[in-house]
Amino acid sequence: MYIGRSPHEAFFTPDGKELWATVRGENYVSVIDPVRMREKHRVTTANGPGMVLFRPDGKYAFVPSSFTPELDVVDTETYRVVARVPQASPFSPNLAVSRDGSEVWFTLKDSGKTQIMSTRPPFRILSTIDSGPITNHVALVDNSAGKFAYVTVGGENVIKVYRRGSSPSLVATIPTGDLPHGIWGSGDGTRVYVGLENQDAVVAVDTLKNKVIATIPVGQQPQQLLYVPRAVPRGSGNANLQPIGVAGKAGHLTLSPPKGGGERAHATVSVNALGALDLLQIAATGLKPGKNYTLWLTERRTAPFGLKQALTMFTANAAGAQIGQAVGLLREVLTPPKSAASAPDQRYLIITPAGSSTAVAVQDRFQPMPPPESPSPEPAPAAGGS
Repeated sequence: MYIGRSPHEAFFTPDGKELWATVRGENYVSVIDPVRMREKHRVTTANGPGMVLFRPDGKYAFVPSSFTPELDVVDTETYRVVARVPQASPFSPNLAVSRDGSEVWFTLKDSGKTQIMSTRPPFRILSTIDSGPITNHVALVDNSAGKFAYVTVGGENVIKVYRRGSSPSLVATIPTGDLPHGIWGSGDGTRVYVGLENQDAVVAVDTLKNKVIATIPVGQQPQQLLYVPRAVPRGSGNANLQPIGVAGKAGHLTLSPPKGGGERAHATVSVNALGALDLLQIAATGLKPGKNYTLWLTERRTAPFGLKQALTMFTANAAGAQIGQAVGLLREVLTPPKSAASAPDQRYLIITPAGSSTAVAVQDRFQPMPPPESPSPEPAPAAGGS
């Protein structure tokens, strides 16, 4: 069913009678009848609605924006926006509502902040936390140790754990791996699961010990996940799964500041197969807010770098961070397989300010791409949107 440009997240109302989908490329939420499979209403919101969740009693829906510094509160009976709450910055990708229906936590990816809002009129902001660059998603967890918020911070490659209450406090910082993004808790509150976007993996975290207990290889660049209790009543849950083949043969790299230069820039890079071409994604931090940068493919790691090819340009956000992408034939020259007898000449990545030839970050190491399973592997299917 077509509902508009760039749908982002969709959730059922607590009674299961409606499916609400935010249409991020437009300015509305699509309300869908899940039985008849047709759109029944559109709720006009601020431009770029990013996600929607409901108060447990179903009375209100909460819709942050990814393009406008505004979170809208919608009355689910009248489909009218009853409050427009200012966000600290425009780009909110994610929110979570507490089980007791008292508070909403939402993240701000562009400014590196997390905000907490009351779920009751007048829906005031209760607290604003500086959570860190590339603050991605948040999950609220209730367990025997208390009530907590788990926030993924991609620029620091950690989960930050806050004890919820009138004055939220940081109680743990959990290293995860490259670019933690989507996060969701288990039904009993003893685990959270986190997608590592630039590592093609999911980590499982014990929430009573606040440590990673497993790293699970998955498909390309996971951005969101959901945990469904008792989803597999019988069997191992592996039915209908199959290997992802060439699509799983990714390369992973890191960039660090040149020695002695005084720069603070760091980046992680994932290079994934899209069939005939490859997708490169870089997550950079430690940049100067508002400044433009270029990612280059070079012949040498050190100046004067040799032949340079510009891959992408990006502007650092308010937290001095940004994510950029490029498409091309990149995996084999950046992360050649160890076993390849005739591996291509390796190339390198560097970041420079726009219009400058001075690097602020250079490639310092890479994880080799897994060798092909046969001399001429079949290309992977083109990646689909999700």
